[in-house]
Amino acid sequence: MKIIRHAAYARAGLMGNPSDGYGGRSLSFTFTNFRSTVVLYEWDRVEIVWSQQDKGSFATVDELIADVELNGYYGGVRLVKATIKLFVEYCRAQSIVLHDQPFSVRYDTDVPRGVGLSGSSAIVTATLRCLMEFYGIQIPQRIQPSLVRSVENDELNIACGLQDRVVQVYGGLVAMDFGPQAMEVISGFECGLYEHVDAALLPPLYIAYDLQAAKISSTVHTPLRVRVQQEPRLREILMEIAGLVPQACDALRAHDHEWLHALINRNFDLRTQLYTIPERQLAMIRTARSTGASAKFAGSGGAIVGSYLDVAMYEDLRRALTQAGDWWIVKPVLGPEH
Repeated sequence: MKIIRHAAYARAGLMGNPSDGYGGRSLSFTFTNFRSTVVLYEWDRVEIVWSQQDKGSFATVDELIADVELNGYYGGVRLVKATIKLFVEYCRAQSIVLHDQPFSVRYDTDVPRGVGLSGSSAIVTATLRCLMEFYGIQIPQRIQPSLVRSVENDELNIACGLQDRVVQVYGGLVAMDFGPQAMEVISGFECGLYEHVDAALLPPLYIAYDLQAAKISSTVHTPLRVRVQQEPRLREILMEIAGLVPQACDALRAHDHEWLHALINRNFDLRTQLYTIPERQLAMIRTARSTGASAKFAGSGGAIVGSYLDVAMYEDLRRALTQAGDWWIVKPVLGPEH
């Protein structure tokens, strides 16, 4: 019996987020410190095996409520089920004939939940890779992120942009353009322009995250989407954030880490004008910057990313973060390109 296994890695938005959901740009990278893994193999019926995140037994009602707030009502099972559904619908729309062999599928993830490192989209991406191998078909890479987004945004009503899905499909360090001139419809899916950037150009980076800040990312994205339609100034800020991405790429190619450092900080400072940042998350940014490091949100909040100068600065950063807020910090190992 052939066992199919694929992983998709956590990601961090280095520049441009959250403009990606509003026709903007983004520069993001995957890192292998955390991953979502999906395993699929032939079975006598189609079976989705629940993981620990799909538990149905709780010590108290408060524990149940906390689990729902973090993982939703169905954890990752709904993501796997929706991916299978949309994959089959895509194939039928493209007149691709699928064999009728049933399968069993299960997922596992160690991506910290609810801190903006894209564990949910990693589950969908890994599931899609397993399905493509199982059925022996290859969906064009440029379409895959839009299909992954459709699983969450359209099928499950989880508000999200394309950034996470693009970088997890492409891997490594990826520059993305979602502007009107870049977008085109391919096989019914809106797709932007995506380009790998040489990850060797990056300065030393860190990721820090706060599990106490964990939440479902749509609790951030959905209110902002509504306000952007009502407050034109917010769209102007988002477009200014998007404009930082070409500058960041230029800074990397020029090996100008000081310029990149300033752009990272500017990205977050502009973001504070979009909505009120929780004090604990602001404190994490301030603490990181107090050591001389740059800092911005890696995603929807709860995790930050930034650059630092040398080993001594990293040690200062690690010490400051772990002592001040009991926050976790890692040096990201950049993910492979696909």
